[in-house]
Amino acid sequence: MDIAIIGASGYTGGELMRLLLNHSSAEVVAATSRKLDGTPVASVHPHLQGLTDLVFGNIDAGDIDADFVFLAVPHTVAMKVAGVLVERGIRTVDLSADYRLAKDVYEKIYGVRHEAYFEAPYGLPELHRDEIRGAHFVANPGCFPTGATLAAAPLAKSAHTIVYDSKTGATGAGTTPSATTHYPNVGDNLSAYKWTGHRHLAEMKQEAARLGSVARCYFTPHLLPVNRGIFTTAHILLEEPMEQEEVEALYRNFYKDEFFVRYQKPTLAAVRGTNFCDVAVESEGDRVVAISAIDNLVKGASGQAIQNMNLMCGFAEDDGLRFAGILP
Repeated sequence: MDIAIIGASGYTGGELMRLLLNHSSAEVVAATSRKLDGTPVASVHPHLQGLTDLVFGNIDAGDIDADFVFLAVPHTVAMKVAGVLVERGIRTVDLSADYRLAKDVYEKIYGVRHEAYFEAPYGLPELHRDEIRGAHFVANPGCFPTGATLAAAPLAKSAHTIVYDSKTGATGAGTTPSATTHYPNVGDNLSAYKWTGHRHLAEMKQEAARLGSVARCYFTPHLLPVNRGIFTTAHILLEEPMEQEEVEALYRNFYKDEFFVRYQKPTLAAVRGTNFCDVAVESEGDRVVAISAIDNLVKGASGQAIQNMNLMCGFAEDDGLRFAGILP
């Protein structure tokens, strides 16, 4: 199956190409970038040197010659091309935020008018597998909502309040340099940002509600001096107390058939470079602390996008994604 990546010069584009090298039935045949038209892909993604001869091209969505497309472009850009791909019958996973939320919520949170809205399955396979399977267009979740939702999902319906505290690596900010991600400001440091107003909270609230929860949800992200990973601590305040054995059994049972969710003590190192989400819980009665760890570029972006592609196209769900992390 021929794959095109629209917006392939960033971290998620590079990860898509790295991961798809291991896929049994998919091959990247086109990687687009307006600014890097004519530039060899490996000159921007040097870890792919010797593994791809692709050259970036400035190709319009209407001229894409592929069976499947990944949209790895910023929000508001994806909506400009999504409709063209849908009309052409090209199956697509959109890694931007443009189709993750209801139209009115999106416009309020992102402060822009949605020019080409349609409903799309939310691509968190552990919760929405049946909607994703066979779909023609899927909205890939945000990185923070992926780790947060998987941490809280088994208990969401039993909670009255959920407080998410996430620590993330610097790659979550993308490749564009900024004062926030400048090495002297990140290295040997820890800082919070968007303390109460991060856009990803809307996705967390949406998914909690879809799980039947009426819980109030709060979220504060922090920037860690690491490249990859999101470590989320979810403080889940319960309507009725639950003991440790009951809570742990609930989580193990909820995820017992999920290859990419492992019940074990989460660490960033154990999931680095992989599509796994490690989770564990500890109860003190009316408060449960649920912790998750993911790689923000894999399970939080490109790996989950490929997991969704596999479901959409009838491939094994773990095709191209079945490998261990890098330890130490």
